[in-house]
Amino acid sequence: MNLSVFILAAGLGERLKPITDYIPKPLIPILGKPVLQSILEKVSALPINKIGINICHKKDVLKNWVKNSSFSNNVELFPEDPILGTGGALKNAEAFLKNSIFLVHNSDIISDIDLVKLIEFHNASKNLATLAVHNYPEFNKLFIDNNGFLKRIEVNREAKAIERLVAFTGIAVYQPEFLEFLPPGTSSVVNAWAKALSAGYKIGTFDVTGCSWSDIGTPVSYAKTVFNELKKIGETVYIHPSVNWCKDIKFDGYIVFEKGSVLSKNVTLRNCILLADTKINIRTNEPPSIDKEGYFFENCILGSKFKIDFSESDIFESDNNSVFLIGTGGSDRKYYRVRSHKHPIILMQSPDHDSDFQRHIEYTQFFNKYSIPVPKLIDVDTNKKQALFEDLGDLTLYSWLKCPRETEEIERIYKKVLDIMVSIHTSVTEHVSECPLLKNRIFDYEYLKWETHYFVERFVDGIKNVRVKNLSALYDDFHRLALKVDSFHKTIVHRDFQSQNIMITKRNIPKIVDYQGARIGPPAYDIASLLWDPYYRLADNMKERLLNYYIKKINVAQEEQSQFTKGHLMTTEQEIRESLLPCRLQRHMQALGAYGFLSKIKGKKYFLKYIPEGLRLLKEDVSLSKSDYPILFELVMQL
Repeated sequence: MNLSVFILAAGLGERLKPITDYIPKPLIPILGKPVLQSILEKVSALPINKIGINICHKKDVLKNWVKNSSFSNNVELFPEDPILGTGGALKNAEAFLKNSIFLVHNSDIISDIDLVKLIEFHNASKNLATLAVHNYPEFNKLFIDNNGFLKRIEVNREAKAIERLVAFTGIAVYQPEFLEFLPPGTSSVVNAWAKALSAGYKIGTFDVTGCSWSDIGTPVSYAKTVFNELKKIGETVYIHPSVNWCKDIKFDGYIVFEKGSVLSKNVTLRNCILLADTKINIRTNEPPSIDKEGYFFENCILGSKFKIDFSESDIFESDNNSVFLIGTGGSDRKYYRVRSHKHPIILMQSPDHDSDFQRHIEYTQFFNKYSIPVPKLIDVDTNKKQALFEDLGDLTLYSWLKCPRETEEIERIYKKVLDIMVSIHTSVTEHVSECPLLKNRIFDYEYLKWETHYFVERFVDGIKNVRVKNLSALYDDFHRLALKVDSFHKTIVHRDFQSQNIMITKRNIPKIVDYQGARIGPPAYDIASLLWDPYYRLADNMKERLLNYYIKKINVAQEEQSQFTKGHLMTTEQEIRESLLPCRLQRHMQALGAYGFLSKIKGKKYFLKYIPEGLRLLKEDVSLSKSDYPILFELVMQL
């Protein structure tokens, strides 16, 4: 297929000021990547002949960027002075475009629109032009008939019975004959559409409603796009690799540090974007507010010489500007931040089929009673499967670790988490009879076997597409592993004690969430979940220090327990260490099975990014235990 691509990148970006006073709109970054780069990567995957880009505003900056990019040999630039408009840009490049069909793409659009299908649709039609459109009420201006042909472009007019309103996405495919409807000089492509219609040509549409689409035309739409892109990859924090210092900086909500951004100490951020090369020095720049804990920036885009505020309700999905959907995890529950109260609280809405709802409520009450730092329960409606909890903020240990930190600081926070774990495994376990739902939920042989079978079904088969040849021999290994793990002494275990289930609150106090899956099981399963966590790789020497810290704390805690309880707790380092490797095997198979289920069945593709580290950990586990589980070793090492 002979195809050219033209990217409209000359705009002044008036609505994005003051950002565009410093950065040309096509080079504004989204999670470390300029919008123009994302578009070039996408169109370069097409069977293209050549790529053209028009430039005007900050043209030297754009020229330099293209020259130093990997696309430099494939791109031809078309400078304009003055700016020629969407139609004039194409006419200016007529010699470049006239020999083939061409795709035109605005440079301020981020989408997952399938360009191949758009081009195929156009080639199968007899359209002079095919516009990618969608139903987007804010921008709906195109009237099309029931066959999808453009009839007229108007604002504030109701559609006739045989028409419907749609919005242009900024992406279209044209026949080269379309260039004849463009006059020399400045013009709009919309006027050319109208001329072509008057001349009897067909302007068709390709409906992409439902696709992800956003523009960055205003600060609000830019911030919304950035935070939506974070949500798509299951993150709340992006820190560019060039940012190498986060000491004494506190943050919560959605945070983006672009390349070269620098902050002074004692700054708190919430829902903020720091643009590239932003340098905020609180000694020379007046901050928006100051409290006893330092300087506070919230709901804003920051540059070195400007600050742009936005409303939280403009950025996040909300109900009446007071209830905001939050969370990016794997649960079917939905969590909302409710701001209509004196202090924000969290509303948990469980699906009707959620069998863990009552456990969540009772476990919360039980853990709070014995000073385990979980969210306080404020109210519950069992019939509606709703509960109100204390708001712990948005910062997980996983996100906290995104910021470069000193070894001592990381170790300090993990010790605080291990203190909580020790309490759960000792003093709280002593009182488990007060919580029958937990006392009677045993992490036993049958459940352990389910976990390993789940690993085969959801990961080995579901993700790796590997069919196990000797399934009965593999299940014999699973049988022996389950017997081994089931033989270890049991305490209360969280069962998913990993960095995404640990919230870091004010003054770096960790608190625990997502504990409704707690069971009575081997405590080493929790140790494996935290210290051998696929979400964050701890250095081996730190893992050993933290394990020794846990053992020391367990010994101290056991000395404080009743004589009866002592007989039911691990009392030696040897017992802890012997149980650790089998529990690591169990835990990592369970985690990989969960990543397979969440990504393939639940459609949460961002869980795929944790598989490489999860598989690396499992290969480490089986290498240390291959004599005990030889068939499992052979299977895992070939994955």
